Amino acid sequence: MELKIGVVQMDCVLKDKEANMQKAEEYLNQTGANVDVLCLPELFTTGYHLDLIKEDFYTLAETVPGPTVNRLAEKAKKYNTAIIANIVEKDSLLEAVLYDTTFVIDEEGRYLGKYRKVHLYPTEHQYFRSGSEFPVFEIRGVKIGIATCYDHAFEEMFRIMALKGAEVIFIPSAVPKNYEYLLNLRTRARAQDNQIFTVAINRIGTEDKVTYCGLSKIVNPRGEVVCEAGDEEGVLIGTIDLSLILKERKQEPILRSRRPELYGALAENLESQN
Repeated sequence: MELKIGVVQMDCVLKDKEANMQKAEEYLNQTGANVDVLCLPELFTTGYHLDLIKEDFYTLAETVPGPTVNRLAEKAKKYNTAIIANIVEKDSLLEAVLYDTTFVIDEEGRYLGKYRKVHLYPTEHQYFRSGSEFPVFEIRGVKIGIATCYDHAFEEMFRIMALKGAEVIFIPSAVPKNYEYLLNLRTRARAQDNQIFTVAINRIGTEDKVTYCGLSKIVNPRGEVVCEAGDEEGVLIGTIDLSLILKERKQEPILRSRRPELYGALAENLESQN
């Protein structure tokens, strides 16, 4: 089975949700009918720079599902294209509680669910609450998981999603320049660790003195880069062959060879390592 993936590597206008939505919709108009799934980078509607957005996060946030989900769902249905996108979410009951949230819409325009970023980068704690689940969704018969930017440092969550059956894990990100090595290494390592496909969706552009590095990529279960963007704006398109997962797992049965009964120390609070 094959899946054709479109990765939107875009610049975002800080705090201008409408401008960013219009740009995303234009990419969908141009590309949507030609791919099975289209994905957008972290906080694509607002921009990311915490020190510049500050308290405006509370007015820019919205519920999930909500206006952005509904608007993109119309495009998904129109083009028969699944959509994965990340925005700042406000809790439906407690509006002062915010999450860094990725939602999934299937190719028929149905909202399937959301993932709230579990591992917040230290500066993100001043605005966002951590999620607590690693859901797996199904689009076009393919099981997928979500990890957001800094999440890619935590191999445990990728293993959990792989054990739940995830075949492709999408990673919406806002990785700046000088941290390219983390994006490159971790996207490849998490794919090979679990013999799955990973898709890094990173943004470009500059917010004050922070410039985002791009380098969005699709990686196969061998840890090989299928395709990769540079630092320009546009849509990266790549086709993945899901049969490669089984081929790799037959050759080297990593998941089957696990010894979880010996890994108890992972669940302990090892103060000496903090």
